[in-house]
Amino acid sequence: MDTKGIEQMLNVLRSTATQATGQPAGSNAAPVGGPSFADVLQNSIDKVNQTQQQANQMAEKLAAGDTNQNLHEVMIALQTASVSFQEMVQVRNKLVSAYQDVMNIQV
Repeated sequence: MDTKGIEQMLNVLRSTATQATGQPAGSNAAPVGGPSFADVLQNSIDKVNQTQQQANQMAEKLAAGDTNQNLHEVMIALQTASVSFQEMVQVRNKLVSAYQDVMNIQV
């Protein structure tokens, strides 16, 4: 599973956190002109959606009696889609938690 998008998202969050505290950006800051947080998040969601659609298509073909579909490959694709969706939900939970923490900061 490709974690490049999630690592970029974490780098953006770390950079934003250091800027919010007034500290100089460290080595883990996002490069200037790099992808925006929204772009990284949208790309990650698109990849999860694509994985789920491919797995569903494979399962439908298998259920329809397509002899070219291997049961093992279909099961692996379905599990990969499930794990990637669970990962996306966990990232969303962390983002919501971080947002709530920021909103609770007293100025």
